[in-house]
Amino acid sequence: MNNNIKIIRSLAQELRRVSQNKSIKENAMLQYIMEQAHAHKETSQILCKAREELKNLAEMYLCYLKSQQACKEIHKQYSGKGERSIKETADLVGFKLPHDPK
Repeated sequence: MNNNIKIIRSLAQELRRVSQNKSIKENAMLQYIMEQAHAHKETSQILCKAREELKNLAEMYLCYLKSQQACKEIHKQYSGKGERSIKETADLVGFKLPHDPK
């Protein structure tokens, strides 16, 4: 059960990061997640639902949100900005330019 709480907290943190509304009360996605967590807590034993259903679903959404954030960061870092200088291109791929021997 403790592991499920950690996953739900991580999921809520990721949703706050990508959401426009920082407040839990105004965020419909967070409210839905909390409602589902409470519903699964009460009915997982009674209705014979899969015991790990909530955990698996939450982990899947958490992975999706983290992947979306990583994709945005990569796109921002490597997106085309027109012409780049040779030094900027070398720095982008991790190369060093030789020094001018003057």
